[in-house]
Amino acid sequence: MAEQIFTYQHLYNFTDAVFKSIGCSDEHAATATQTLLSADLRGIDSHGVARLSGYVRLWEAKRINATPDIKIVYQTSSTATIDGDAGLGLVVAPFAMQVAIDKAKLAGTGWVSVMNSNHFGIAGYHAMMALQHDMIGMAMTNASALVAPTFSVEKMLGTNPIAVAIPANEQPAFVADFATTTAANGKLEILQRKNADTPDGWVQDKDGNPSNNAHALKTGGALLPLGSDREHGSHKGYALGSIVDIFSAVLSGASYGPWAPPFPAYIAMPENMPGKGLGHFFGAMRVDAFRPADEFKNHMDNWIARFRDAKPADGHDKVLIPGDPEREMQAIRLTEGIPLLESVAADLKITGNKFGVSL
Repeated sequence: MAEQIFTYQHLYNFTDAVFKSIGCSDEHAATATQTLLSADLRGIDSHGVARLSGYVRLWEAKRINATPDIKIVYQTSSTATIDGDAGLGLVVAPFAMQVAIDKAKLAGTGWVSVMNSNHFGIAGYHAMMALQHDMIGMAMTNASALVAPTFSVEKMLGTNPIAVAIPANEQPAFVADFATTTAANGKLEILQRKNADTPDGWVQDKDGNPSNNAHALKTGGALLPLGSDREHGSHKGYALGSIVDIFSAVLSGASYGPWAPPFPAYIAMPENMPGKGLGHFFGAMRVDAFRPADEFKNHMDNWIARFRDAKPADGHDKVLIPGDPEREMQAIRLTEGIPLLESVAADLKITGNKFGVSL
């Protein structure tokens, strides 16, 4: 499928204008835009500007509050629970991560659970906020139920990503950002736009049989946990996704499991929801709460360098460190621009036209 190339600044101006058009303050629009486009820069196209129209549709359905009163509803010296007031997760999450960082500055570590929020973009963006403070950052979120637990045909969990960002000295930071499913739903959506099949192990059909149909979820199928099937460790992916769901939602008071609010605005909200909105969980750990920061970062340099020097398998040029592909992609896209599928660009044009904003 053909693509169109846009500069980062071009997409920033467009996205910022759309967020302001739905009522976001200048500050919130800027935060949401920067958070959203970080995905496009890092090559995670499934979670970037392609989702902008989805946020607008949620706002139109009155499921997103463009002017939220985000507040701490419970806290200790090192923990907090935050009510996002149905705001954009792109805004609520950075607020919550900053609270975790501020608590870590005082207590050594900070842990924040969030309820009443929405889709927050890529987890890695929030975890990386800790890096500039010589802290280790963690971020995770539950999501709408698209994933069948091992041995189930019922969708019970979201793709529930986990991100961990660890600072180094001379080496680039270690940044792991991954879904607890074999593939994120956004990647499935990309294949749907391309009218392509999925690789083996991504989805199952409504009866629990392996499938390669990118549209399987629309006919009762489900995404598979990380590992794909029991023989390849899907029970571990199921456990990881469950941990994210509990930390993000059961702990905070958000809706969990099959009651997590769906991202598509046209899907009805689940009945008898046990909590408020989506939930997130964030952590910040001050490195010097464990050992001197420079000492730690020098050893991280050594760790990273040794892993880079690991002998590559046949057919591979080098061993990668988590965060390498995204960092390299960001450097390319800041220079050469961000490619969007024509279908995504067309969708953005329709969204912009609603508010008189031209792509």
